[in-house]
Amino acid sequence: MLTGHIYHPEDKHPPEWEKDLNPHASAGINYGTAGPHPAHTPHHTAYDVKAAHDILESFRDDILKQIPVLPTGSRLQQGATYIDLRDPARREFTALGGEAARADQLIIPKEEVGYQIWDQIIGQTH
Repeated sequence: MLTGHIYHPEDKHPPEWEKDLNPHASAGINYGTAGPHPAHTPHHTAYDVKAAHDILESFRDDILKQIPVLPTGSRLQQGATYIDLRDPARREFTALGGEAARADQLIIPKEEVGYQIWDQIIGQTH
């Protein structure tokens, strides 16, 4: 059902009501210009990155080719799960927003790795 009202982005709540009517105005927004989103970035794989290849030395080459490593500066997707291969504990973490892969990290996005390979990476066995 149409109300006949056309939304205009410049129309905002009156300033005195803004916080009450929209308390979490910026929730879910990824701020920053850290780099392209990983979904739009060509990836190297653990096979191509020597440091990743060395860390995952027990993995066969065909498996290493299935593990993307985000390039330095790639923006992490808010709410997505990742692992840094250089973290000795291999803990999963969830990106908050505005984060990017740093040069001292080897970031693997969980959504781009099969669950069996992911479990191997984090040390879980079935």
